[in-house]
Amino acid sequence: MDGLSGAPRWRKSSHSSSGACVEVAPRPDRILVRDSKNPDGAVLSFGHEPFAAFVAGVARGEFDRPH
Repeated sequence: MDGLSGAPRWRKSSHSSSGACVEVAPRPDRILVRDSKNPDGAVLSFGHEPFAAFVAGVARGEFDRPH
């Protein structure tokens, strides 16, 4: 599928190597997110703007744990 109609087309970052990652599936009006280790588990759904804000925050280090 093309990820826009029918079944979601899941993908994960090419930087993922530890197994502790999420997969995303873009949809016309939402971004779907799931745990890559549990593909049959819960799926979260976010609007495009809130998801983009979250990704930007991650890139800025806003969610990094203090060392």
